[in-house]
Amino acid sequence: MTDPAHIDQPGVYDLPAHVYHADPVVGGSLSSSGAQRLLPPFCPAKYKAWRAAGGEHRHVFDVGRAAHALVLGVGEPFEVIDADSYHTKAARAQRDEAYAEGRTPLLSHEHEQVQAMAAALRKVPLARALFRPGTGRPEQTLVWRDGETGVWRRAMLDWLPHSQSGKRLLITDYKTAASVEPAAISNALARYGYYQQASWYIDGATALDLHGGVEPAFIFVVQEKEPPYLVTVAQIDPESIEWGRRRNRKAMHIYRRCIETGVWPGYADDEVISVGLPRWSVYEHEAAYAAGEYDTEQDIA
Repeated sequence: MTDPAHIDQPGVYDLPAHVYHADPVVGGSLSSSGAQRLLPPFCPAKYKAWRAAGGEHRHVFDVGRAAHALVLGVGEPFEVIDADSYHTKAARAQRDEAYAEGRTPLLSHEHEQVQAMAAALRKVPLARALFRPGTGRPEQTLVWRDGETGVWRRAMLDWLPHSQSGKRLLITDYKTAASVEPAAISNALARYGYYQQASWYIDGATALDLHGGVEPAFIFVVQEKEPPYLVTVAQIDPESIEWGRRRNRKAMHIYRRCIETGVWPGYADDEVISVGLPRWSVYEHEAAYAAGEYDTEQDIA
């Protein structure tokens, strides 16, 4: 049996989140989050520092992490801090101890919030059906090797449905957000690289032949963090998936080159670059010029 902390074969693995994030693949592997950090607005040097620091952790993620655990029924346990804020030394000490022991700390009102979020989601028939117990497995790790670059890739799927012959595989991911209005979700795809995540996960399911020969679909179940905790279910369109795939391929080539050379460059290490105004600013100046706002013959009012 393969040691889950030393994976050297493609497959589907049931791993704790901390093992996944520590990268259990022999020789190292690239995740979707890592691929995004190799490309602008990040760079390989920032990716290397991010990996060395063990990823990013901020309190703002705790509510989403706890809601995720309640919706999926797996994940880090959470600990309720009997306080309204972390202004007191005692509350901060309890929070830090929870982090150190692998638990997600929640203030009292945050605990009530995530309980209400999970209850609200279960009232949405479509969202409830996508995460229905017995229809799939939560937090499954996919590990596969890219055929073109040889880079090992990994992904932790929120929900991997059981394969059904002739039926399309629906890879479902749960997100929390400030707004689930469709335009806000569209903006989040670009801002947070969710379209790259979707392409990455679809590629993993395809490489491991989990899709039954039918192109998988990627579904987001997005929920607001404020009452009434609205839920929107959204599928990413094929064009966005393809752009994500192109960016991911670029990231894998950069990753392979950095691994081979041991060099993780910044934005411009060996040259002086030319910079100018962003295009939106140039357009503003051009419009102002055309309107006569730069006419030196005008009197000052």
